[in-house]
Amino acid sequence: MQGTGAVEPHSAGSKPSGQVNPQAVASMRELGYDLGEHVSKSLSEIPAIEYDVAVTMGCGDACPNVRAKQREDWAIPDPKGMPPEEFRAVRDSIRRKVQELLAKLA
Repeated sequence: MQGTGAVEPHSAGSKPSGQVNPQAVASMRELGYDLGEHVSKSLSEIPAIEYDVAVTMGCGDACPNVRAKQREDWAIPDPKGMPPEEFRAVRDSIRRKVQELLAKLA
């Protein structure tokens, strides 16, 4: 998998639900990735460091401030509650953006 060992990703939300979205678990399972061990967490639960890149998804100026050398705001809709086909399209869009970012950072 591209990026494995090259980056240390962290994921968190400004308003975590307390559980990983079951649609996300099922959608990622389709790609052979098990989200079963992941947990929903808030920004206060990730290391308080300056990140190389902070990626936010469609919140613009309302995004919480995370210290980072570089920022990217991806205009990607929240897939929560979307039909499976639309959910997969969002998943695939995120995947492409991550691959582009990894290529840019290499």
